Amino acid sequence: MSCILHIETSTSACSVAVSEDGQNIFKKEDLNGPSHAVSLGVFVDEALSFADNHAMPLDAVAVSCGPGSYTGLRIGVSMAKGICYGRNLPLIGLQTLQVQCVPVLLYHEELPDDALLCSMIDARRMEVYAAVYDRALKPLRDIAADIVNEDSYAEFLDKHPVYFFGDGAAKCKGKIKHPNARFIDGIRPLASMMQPLAEKAIAEKDFKDVAYFEPFYLKEFVAGTPKKLL
Repeated sequence: MSCILHIETSTSACSVAVSEDGQNIFKKEDLNGPSHAVSLGVFVDEALSFADNHAMPLDAVAVSCGPGSYTGLRIGVSMAKGICYGRNLPLIGLQTLQVQCVPVLLYHEELPDDALLCSMIDARRMEVYAAVYDRALKPLRDIAADIVNEDSYAEFLDKHPVYFFGDGAAKCKGKIKHPNARFIDGIRPLASMMQPLAEKAIAEKDFKDVAYFEPFYLKEFVAGTPKKLL
């Protein structure tokens, strides 16, 4: 197991955590943002001081890399890269939509074996950025921009119970009426939920190039294909 600093700024929430041996030992969260420019530096300083004062050398920095807010992602990734440069640490980049799946898998034991997870981020109006995963977090449909209507995700709903969550899911409740649709409230990407994915990345030596790594900003899509950066 490793000691990892986690940074999550892809949505309005700003959060930082430190995990060691698979357990979170420090976390700070501001859920009333966006206030990343104000809060993140303070949270990171406190996290680093906590680790240093307890003689816990960091093994890596993990950052949520989108999709998400352009400003939030730039602030979070810039901070993560700066720490990696300053302390000569490897960088881990985690997809925001996968990070959102972690609390669902950990704390919702009622999920049937064939359940699918549809993680969503609000993209204004009736559009969401979403991906569909199985319970092993294998992507069954990659990240895309969806304009939600009553037929959305029918190819999955006709065969499986599908659990929708994230800040984009709330506006889908009135549109998606399929009997296999389930909605989970109160799910958002947080640094304290990044540990299992970050540990997996370390085990697989899945590190990013600190010099060239860029987050996955919200994009315009045509039939699921990236068109241009915002």
